[in-house]
Amino acid sequence: MNEYLTLTETPALFEDFVSQDNTNTDSNFVEPENNYSILELFAGAGGLAVGMEMAGLACVALNEIDKWACQTLRKNRPNWNVLEGDIRSFYFSEYYNKVDVVTGGFPCQAFSYAGKKLGLADARGTLFYEFARVVKEVNPPVCIGENVRGLLSHENGKTLQGMISVLDDIGYSVAPVRVLKAVNYKVPQKRERLILVGIRKDIDLKYQYPKPYKKIYNLKDALKKGELYDCNVPKSQGAQYPQTKKVVLDLIPQKGYWRDLPLDIQKKFMGGSFYLAGGKTGIARRIGWDEPCLTLTCSPAQKQTERCHPEETRPFTVREYARIQTFPDDWEFQGSIAQQYKQIGNAVPVNLGREVGYSIVKFLNRYYNLSKPR
Repeated sequence: MNEYLTLTETPALFEDFVSQDNTNTDSNFVEPENNYSILELFAGAGGLAVGMEMAGLACVALNEIDKWACQTLRKNRPNWNVLEGDIRSFYFSEYYNKVDVVTGGFPCQAFSYAGKKLGLADARGTLFYEFARVVKEVNPPVCIGENVRGLLSHENGKTLQGMISVLDDIGYSVAPVRVLKAVNYKVPQKRERLILVGIRKDIDLKYQYPKPYKKIYNLKDALKKGELYDCNVPKSQGAQYPQTKKVVLDLIPQKGYWRDLPLDIQKKFMGGSFYLAGGKTGIARRIGWDEPCLTLTCSPAQKQTERCHPEETRPFTVREYARIQTFPDDWEFQGSIAQQYKQIGNAVPVNLGREVGYSIVKFLNRYYNLSKPR
């Protein structure tokens, strides 16, 4: 029985959007039985690529348009083939049938979809078209797209439906879409990523997502010596709050936010927002040691998405940001402090990438054992 979705099975797809395998695991680790390779598009500062590398998948090439992210990739992996520039300027046919996985965190862009079956040409002009184009040029057994959870509801779900239709057109069946919670995969952060896995239609194997772990890691695990890291977080540069904001945040306890302020200060700090509906729990938010961090953003001191250090009244430093995203301490980010925060905030958490990588290695081991039995 084919476990993948056809375009006539859309309800099944949507039912499975946010389902989670409730069976916990002690380890998703699996040893690669062959040399596996990936081609990464929209690579950013390397969070997904490093995670995949940890799982045993070697990067043959990475494309990224941001020059600072490219400098970060080259600084840390001089042997990686970093293709800097607009993806539309590159062709990848040299990798035809030579790469096992094409990955890409393509931006979420709408394109016309009215319930009809879409082909590759219908996505032209979007960056998802470029992702699909490269998959078609390379013809890997597996392709993986990752995106924000918001893709589920973008254009009332039609954007995602269209993407699945385009992959179907180029010969890939999409596994039931999942939103993976990073906190279930050894990441001390409440972050979610939508994962879209396409399997080439000639392969009659079911892809299985990595199972969640029993243990949840907290901010203390990220910044202090323990299971995740063998030393305390290294010192580094970081942003600072203006004095007017620091005076207010000094009054916030661990795990507190603006509602923990005296009423008169609440009204002054919040302004007109004080009278609007909604919890706005990210404003003036101080993270506690004994909880996972809230999702990191590209800027550590935005009023709507505050991420204040538990004990010191300041944003997290660059290295603290990197640890919350589970980057290794020796992974150096290039560019200004603002550019470094942006690269880290945009990244896929490394440990989440590693766990997804294990699931891909497991799939490829089965595939090559079937196609080339020993």
